Amino acid sequence: MKKGAGLFLLTTAMTLAATPAFAEAAEAAAQSSGVSGKNIFFIAVALACVFGMAVAALGAGWAQSKAIRSAVEGIARNPGAAGTILTTTLIGLAMIEALAIYVLVIALILLFANPFTKLL
Repeated sequence: MKKGAGLFLLTTAMTLAATPAFAEAAEAAAQSSGVSGKNIFFIAVALACVFGMAVAALGAGWAQSKAIRSAVEGIARNPGAAGTILTTTLIGLAMIEALAIYVLVIALILLFANPFTKLL
């Protein structure tokens, strides 16, 4: 565990140290190719939306698998409570899935409505 944490910290430190170098190279390339700030902003927003959707899908899938596993274990222990457990599980799954849908809605707003382009 400590070896993994050390490797994670080392990787994070190296990434943070290398970021300014990549930023300077990207800025120089953008100036030479004529890429505007709005294009870079849109690319950054698109990447953030992709990352947000990936994290939301991962979190929702993990939470749903734990909820289903717990429901199946509960039904196996007490088959008489299957109806109550099923109802509660379905409500919980709907709420978990709603979180992923909220991320999708926010990503679509950022991609197509562009509320922050006025600030550029």
